[in-house]
Amino acid sequence: MHATPTNPLDVETFAEPAQQRRFAAAMHRIAADRPPGVPVRVYISAAPRTRNNPKWENWLAQITDELPDGVQILHYGSLFSEDRPYDWETVADDLDGLVVVGKQKRPGSRVNLLGPIARLELRSLVARKPALLYGHNLGLIPVIDCKSQVLAPEDAPRLKLIAPKRWRKDDSPTLHAALRALRPRSTDAGTDHDIDVPRHLIHPFAAPPR
Repeated sequence: MHATPTNPLDVETFAEPAQQRRFAAAMHRIAADRPPGVPVRVYISAAPRTRNNPKWENWLAQITDELPDGVQILHYGSLFSEDRPYDWETVADDLDGLVVVGKQKRPGSRVNLLGPIARLELRSLVARKPALLYGHNLGLIPVIDCKSQVLAPEDAPRLKLIAPKRWRKDDSPTLHAALRALRPRSTDAGTDHDIDVPRHLIHPFAAPPR
């Protein structure tokens, strides 16, 4: 269900049906193309203030619990150090997915603010890898289902992500597809099944047909 004139935020998703279908098809293709036994690496993007929050370890645990078993969780503290300074371009291509943890407008809010670095990290992966927002009290939400707005200043823009008011993770085809794309494939024969998805459906962020 989408926006209504009376309350444009009172929706289950901000994505158009065609966008959801393309996204799901792309996620299924990623899952089908993953070789058995290959590790899946997901980066948790969070600002220093968030990582220094006393609840950070709890948030990491919640994110890990919602992701498929066997996923390798990476974040700034585990990936970069004095010997390995931050360089996103050197690691981005080796990642299989991204979870952004924004600053809530207020406790319980569906509005999440991302700083300039998190915005660029998301921008580099969102069109080709599973990209999810950690909504604190809402859990993981595909970014495609959120409403986005770039905020000033122009030289270092931030990003506002608004989670849909009627978000229900149990009924979300995009979330199920994204989690499937992040599930490591077992080396045991017969435990995974490829999904035959037409190639023309693997571009999730293309404009819907007119």
